[in-house]
Amino acid sequence: MTGRRWVGAGVAAALVVGGGAALALAAPWDGAGTTSGAGATGEASPAVAPGPPDATLPQVDTAALVAAVPHREAAKIDPVRLAPGVVPPTNRWYSGLVFGDQPQPVFAEPLSFALTPSGFTLGLPTPTTSDTTIAAPHVPAVTVDVGATSARVSEADPVSVTVDLLDGSAVLGHVVLAEGSPFVSFTATRDVSVRTDGPLAATAGGPATAAGERWAFVGPGYDDGATQLHAGATATWYALPDDPAPTAAATLATAAAHPVTGVGITYGVDDHVARTTLTYRTDGGASAYVLMPHHRTGTQPARTGCGLGTYASVYGDLELCAGSALSSYAPTQRPAGTFDLSGLTKAQRATMTASLTQDVAATPAFPSDTYFGGKSLLRAADLVTIGDALGQSSAVADLRARTVAALREWAQPDGCESRDARCVVYDEKARTALGLTASFGSDELNDHHFHYGYLLSAAGVLAADDEALARDLSPVMDLLGQDIAAARPSDELPQLRSFDPYAGHSWASGTAPFADGNNQESSSEAVNAWNGLGLWAAASDQPELATEATWLLSTEALTARTYWTAPELPSGFGHRVIGISWGGKRDWATWFSPEPSAVLGIQLLPLGPAQLTLARDVPPAGITAAVDEAAPDGYDVMFGGDLLGYRALAGSAEASSAWTELTTLGDAGIDDGTSRTALLAFVAAAEARSG
Repeated sequence: MTGRRWVGAGVAAALVVGGGAALALAAPWDGAGTTSGAGATGEASPAVAPGPPDATLPQVDTAALVAAVPHREAAKIDPVRLAPGVVPPTNRWYSGLVFGDQPQPVFAEPLSFALTPSGFTLGLPTPTTSDTTIAAPHVPAVTVDVGATSARVSEADPVSVTVDLLDGSAVLGHVVLAEGSPFVSFTATRDVSVRTDGPLAATAGGPATAAGERWAFVGPGYDDGATQLHAGATATWYALPDDPAPTAAATLATAAAHPVTGVGITYGVDDHVARTTLTYRTDGGASAYVLMPHHRTGTQPARTGCGLGTYASVYGDLELCAGSALSSYAPTQRPAGTFDLSGLTKAQRATMTASLTQDVAATPAFPSDTYFGGKSLLRAADLVTIGDALGQSSAVADLRARTVAALREWAQPDGCESRDARCVVYDEKARTALGLTASFGSDELNDHHFHYGYLLSAAGVLAADDEALARDLSPVMDLLGQDIAAARPSDELPQLRSFDPYAGHSWASGTAPFADGNNQESSSEAVNAWNGLGLWAAASDQPELATEATWLLSTEALTARTYWTAPELPSGFGHRVIGISWGGKRDWATWFSPEPSAVLGIQLLPLGPAQLTLARDVPPAGITAAVDEAAPDGYDVMFGGDLLGYRALAGSAEASSAWTELTTLGDAGIDDGTSRTALLAFVAAAEARSG
């Protein structure tokens, strides 16, 4: 596979972060989202300052939020392999270990992992490419047998997972694996015999190690594949990189003696970058980690200890680094809820005003489910704010009143006591807030960030200058925001349910019942979720939540471009964009339509102010080529209006053409979550930016 070969080899690793004043970057962000003199070209990045200090986490009384709404067993999940008291880890890269009759393989980057009846298997996924798919399934290379009869997840954070292996009710020991870590460890809780089958042989230098061409082992002893562990002892397995540096083997062997026990997460935001720092916790010894492509895009922290080799993955090459702290930057993107229409020409203003009148009149009754209901409310809220910007507040006054009334209905804490729709409950077993009526498997914990992002966006837009409305909406909107993005774990809700701080993006499936791991289709609706969380935080005066939302938005927007809309793809893949990203594959496909317009379109909607950054890393020719592939025969197709909006980001000439096309586009080309008026506003804003 042809993978990404990005900047950073030979530069960087453990970064000192924490207190102190935020420092400016050594080079400013340019219009393409990279820094002056740096980019994804193989050239060394310039040295940069350590970036922003750790943010203050939001202080939230989660117990009070869940106590305010009715409690009901409404979720359709069954965490069959979960220790008592552990919050069900939905929407994780490893959720397939917990749910379903049989556990599924999971993809920790660079390794894959699967439970067996008596232990586990490890793999080093090898990508293969077809016209529509980049796939690297779990293929067992190493099999570890500890004589277990069952397994259960006993600890879980957004990046790492601990799995107990049991014999009956007795815990034999626990396995720890983490995204970005090349190690998988097993620590015995009683004396146990461990059998390893795979391409390993005892190293002549001593009984504590074994090695092969790709796989290695560190533990108390290794005799013909057998290892005897006493209680408290640990064995660690790992894979060497494809092209190891001379020091790679020794570095990994030393780090393997200090197994990872969990991963800490901190973040910080300043005017330039949003920083993510992952700390791989050990007994004190240094560990190792791998960098994904988005960790190496644009300006990044100065790193040392990298360049130790690479591992292939469906996302591109993963660069091996020594150290226990992985810090990375995304260009800061602030939440935005309105378009700047001050530069409209007289003719444009007249066109938009006429379109506004038609769209307001055509607004249907709001659906009652969480997805289409949320989309319809944001569509209406956007029309209201555009009407205000056009000086047409009276034309949207009735729509404002209807939309506010609908939001108040959704936000009645006790609403589900009297109805089964347009209200929210809390499920104690699933540890989730669940909006009724559920849709697209949201009662299986699917897509909560998509659904709740629309509701939060509409609430944030309309309550921006209405303190009384913000107060009225707060109990339920705060709960929805915490359900998808709690910065701290609690007994009621998991930490960062939907967002993966290592992968830099969200996972959409609640239980991940797939051999390819978890997945996400609509990168843009994930961006909308964090944009909506930020709009709500601003409207409800929660500055710490606003900072968290900016971190999430900035990081997800970067990975949306890096892995979905503007990816660097291997030879043999026949398309411009990715429709669904999985743990173990990437597809030019969608869940709902075979149409080419759907594959790109689902990465664009809702085409609001937050999506104006879609062109940040993309040359104009890349945008037009992607749109031409999606709509080769014109724009009277699914998401045709969104495609025109995206095309407008390619420059003023393309924006002018898109404006003309939009004025005559058939209604079938306009998604139900937006309006012709909102799309015209996007195009006008895109043209103003290009000018």
